[in-house]
Amino acid sequence: MNRIRLVLADDHTMFAEGLKSLLDEEFELLGTVGNGQDLVDITHRLNPEVIIVDISMPILSGFDAIRRIRDLGSKAKVIFLTMHDDDTLVEEAFRCGGSGYVLKQAAGEELVEAIKQVSQGNRYLTPLVKSKRTDRLPRGATKSMITPRQREVLKLISEGLTMKEIAAKLEISTRTAESHKYEMMEALGVSTTADLIKYALKVGLIT
Repeated sequence: MNRIRLVLADDHTMFAEGLKSLLDEEFELLGTVGNGQDLVDITHRLNPEVIIVDISMPILSGFDAIRRIRDLGSKAKVIFLTMHDDDTLVEEAFRCGGSGYVLKQAAGEELVEAIKQVSQGNRYLTPLVKSKRTDRLPRGATKSMITPRQREVLKLISEGLTMKEIAAKLEISTRTAESHKYEMMEALGVSTTADLIKYALKVGLIT
């Protein structure tokens, strides 16, 4: 029986070293990297079946690295392994191509199970997050994910552009740009531009 082929991306060297012995027991660990760009490169070169990736990493965040990997055509299953117990990050992880979300404090047997589950085409969400989501998700967030166009608007808001400048850049009306902004606020349960920017920071739209 062939072992599942993995790559691991985490900039915390000691944590990554600790996981290597665990993963090597059941899977074929092709390599470990410490930043998002190296993850893109090793994935393109070795074509793993499963990618285990932290969200917060140098050069490219985990989210941006996975978006680039998807753009390059990789069909690898992705498990985000992170310390962040945050609902907006969970939503973004699955939206950008993830199949699993595991908290670092739960890593171990749970990570092994997550790898097996996503390899079979299932999704895996750590019970530590899953059990809290009903009470903690902002109103409407489960049903109202931001659209690709809204994501563009959010990125430009985060860069400091006015709504008029955003409208000109995206070739839409100012009213449409403002509509995207307020729809995002409602979907994410926030009420200020500062809250939107905070969200953009969390999900790796800006650094």
